[in-house]
Amino acid sequence: MLKRVFTAPDPGRVRLRFAARAVLGIGLAVVVCGLAGHSLAGAVTGGLAALLTLFTVADPTVRGQAVTTALLPAVGLPVLAAAAELHDMPVARDLVFLAVVGAGVYARRWGPRGHSLGVFAFMTFFVAQFLHATPGRLPELYAAVLLSVLSAAAVRFGLWCYERRLPPAPVPAGTGLARVTTRQAVQATAGAGFALVVGQLVSGQRWYWAVGATWWIFVNTASRGETLVRGFRRVLGTVIGIALGLLVAVPVHGAPVPTAVLVAVAVFGIFYTAAVSYTWMMLWVTLLAELLYGLLGVLSPGLLALRFAETGVGAVGAVLAVLFVLPVTTHLTTDAWIQRALRCVHACTAEAAARLAGAVTADPAPRVAELEQLLGRVRLSVAPLVHPLNPMPGRKRRARLVLALLDDCAREIHGLVAVAADPEASHDARLAAACWRVEAAVAALTKGSEHITGPAEPPTEPALAHLHGLERALAELAEPLRAPSGSPLVGA
Repeated sequence: MLKRVFTAPDPGRVRLRFAARAVLGIGLAVVVCGLAGHSLAGAVTGGLAALLTLFTVADPTVRGQAVTTALLPAVGLPVLAAAAELHDMPVARDLVFLAVVGAGVYARRWGPRGHSLGVFAFMTFFVAQFLHATPGRLPELYAAVLLSVLSAAAVRFGLWCYERRLPPAPVPAGTGLARVTTRQAVQATAGAGFALVVGQLVSGQRWYWAVGATWWIFVNTASRGETLVRGFRRVLGTVIGIALGLLVAVPVHGAPVPTAVLVAVAVFGIFYTAAVSYTWMMLWVTLLAELLYGLLGVLSPGLLALRFAETGVGAVGAVLAVLFVLPVTTHLTTDAWIQRALRCVHACTAEAAARLAGAVTADPAPRVAELEQLLGRVRLSVAPLVHPLNPMPGRKRRARLVLALLDDCAREIHGLVAVAADPEASHDARLAAACWRVEAAVAALTKGSEHITGPAEPPTEPALAHLHGLERALAELAEPLRAPSGSPLVGA
C-alpha cells in the first residue's frame, strides 16, 4: 500500500495538480463563505460542496465538466431542502434517503455526468444529517452551496484549468455492463437499508455514517468481488485514519489555525491518493471528518470508536447486499473488460499499421489512450482475484499471468505506435500479414476459437518486432483465459 502511493507514476504531474487545485478551490470557497458572514456550519457546508464539485466532476472534456458543474446545484439544493424539511420526521427522512441512494447509483448508467450528479445528491443529504440541518437554516446553506460551487468553478475553469492543455480523456463505448447499474441500485438500496436500521440501533445521532460507508463502498465498483475488496479497504483506511486522528486531531482540540493547516493536508491527501489507493484516500477522509468534528467541538475518543462501529455496520450491509441481492459475479465484468481491451489492442494495431502504410488520417494515439483506460478497468475488476486474502492460489496465479500478458500487449503497442510516429519509418509488406494474425488472435480469444498460432522469431525491423511480440503475448493469453470449467479464472 505504501509502495503504491509513493512510487505510483504521475504523468504530467496530473495528480499533483489535481490535489493542489483542490486545496486552492476549497480554501477560496471557505474564505468566500466567511466573508459572506456565514456561520461555522455554513462554512463547513460550503467547503464540502466545493470538495465534491472538484472531486466528482469527471467528464472527458472541459465543456462537459462545466455543464456538469452548473447542474450540481439543481440536484443538490432540492435534496438539501428535503433533508432539512424532514429533519423531525425520521421515517419519511429515512425513506427519502434510501430513494436518493438508489437513484444516485442508478444514475451511473448515464456516464460520468450521471455519476457526478448522483454522488452530489447523496452527499448533500448526508451533509444535512452531519450538520443537523433544519428548515430555518436553509437560506444560509443554499447560499453556501451556490457560492462554493461558483468559487470552485472559478478556480477550475478560470484560474487553473490545466485540462485545456491535455487531450480529452477517452470514454470507452458503453456495453452490456450498463445494465449492471439497475442491479447495483437495488443492492445499494438494500445495503443502505440494513446500514440505516442497524446504524440507528448503534447510535441515534451518528447512524448516517453507516449509510455513508455502504454508499462509498458501492461507488466505482461493478461486481461482487470488487465490492468486497472495496469494503475491506474502506474499513482498513478508517481504522488507520482513526489511529492517526487520536495522534493528531484529538490533541488539536479544534484550534482554528492548526486545524485549518491539517484540513488542507487532508484535502490534498484525498485528491492525491484517490487514483492509486482507496485505503489511503479513506485514511485522509477519516482524518478530515475528525478535524471537522473538532471544529464543531464534539470530537472525542468515544466518537472515533463510534465511527469505527458505524463503518463496520455499513461494510456489513454492503457485503450482505452483494452476496444475496441480485449478485453480479466477478466473471461477468472481468470477461467483458478483458474482451474490450483485446478488441482495442487490435484497433490500435490497425491504426498504427495504416499510419506506417502512409494513411495520413490514421491516428493510433486516441486508441492507445482508450487501451490504457480499459486496462485500468481490467485491473480493478481482477483485483479481488489477486488480493492477498484470496484463498484460491490457482486463480490468483492465472489472474496475475493475464495482467502481465496484457501489460506486455500494451508495451508492444506503445512501441509500435512510437515507430509509426517516425516520419522516416517505411511500410513493410509483412506488416499487413502480421496485423491479420493479430486480428485472428484477438478473434480467437474473444470468440472462443480453439487454435491460436504463435509467431515466428521476430525480425530486426522495429515495427515487425513489436507486432511479433504482440502476437506472442496474445498466443500466451489463450491458456489462462481458457481455464478448465472446474477452475475458471473468474468465478467468484
